[in-house]
Amino acid sequence: MPPLKTTLYSPAQRRFGAHMSIAGGLHKAFTRAIDTGCDCLQIFVKNQRQWRAAPLTDEAIRAWRQARRGAAIEPVLAHDSYLINLASPDHDLFNRSIDAFVDELHRCEQLGILGLVTHPGSHSGSGQTPGIRRIARALNTIHRRTRGFKARTILETTAGQGTGVGHRFEQLARIIGATREPERVAVCVDTCHIFAAGYDLTTDAGYAETIAQLDQQLGLARVLCFHMNDSKKPMSSGVDRHEHIGKGKMGPGPFRRLINDQRFFSTPMILETPKGRDNRGRDLDRVNLAALRRLIQPG
Repeated sequence: MPPLKTTLYSPAQRRFGAHMSIAGGLHKAFTRAIDTGCDCLQIFVKNQRQWRAAPLTDEAIRAWRQARRGAAIEPVLAHDSYLINLASPDHDLFNRSIDAFVDELHRCEQLGILGLVTHPGSHSGSGQTPGIRRIARALNTIHRRTRGFKARTILETTAGQGTGVGHRFEQLARIIGATREPERVAVCVDTCHIFAAGYDLTTDAGYAETIAQLDQQLGLARVLCFHMNDSKKPMSSGVDRHEHIGKGKMGPGPFRRLINDQRFFSTPMILETPKGRDNRGRDLDRVNLAALRRLIQPG
């Protein structure tokens, strides 16, 4: 696979952020991100529980751009709707998912968003190989309908739950290898998901082996972002349940290794940990961002 990523930021400028609500308008996500102490940001570009949404207005785009200029928060990524299933064997759902993904990728392009993160999909019992073929076919259609877009398609690693596709690095490699424009496809590594899928991050040797496999199968240059989540469930559970940083079955070690791995200093690291406030009234995103930053080692 060809190399993809060029360094977006100074290697010393590590980027930590979180997924933020767009309630009240897309631009409100920047205010929330600033208040939380984010360096980077992930959003939904529309209501993630609905198939359709009204097109972005010129006013909404102007408000977004103005808020972005004043925020100095980069990069911005988006996550697609959980309704989308590009691996579905159901003809209607498959085509509806393609249409929805094209619409969301178009919104990303309008807003100057780096890429759209997606769970590759569920094969719904039809098998991994047919599911992988359908995802690649869907991506070929999507990219043909969005010719010239800068916004990337970003395949997220999954936990191995149910009939989901993408819990092994080689599965993502097979999807990308079957697309006609592999340069348009990047990868998001979710720490909780790969831990649940059986990749060991809890020891130095396990971490080294996991990253070596990631490099061998996909290439580290294809990793455009990380989702930083601890896991409520043990390694190899196949269960996707996010926990606060250092408070789950992973503990702080995996995050310390990842944050201090100079190969990823310029790669955005985004929280998807539970929202709310702790027993001291502190915003939990702020608590988790502070937990990540405390793991940075001098030098």
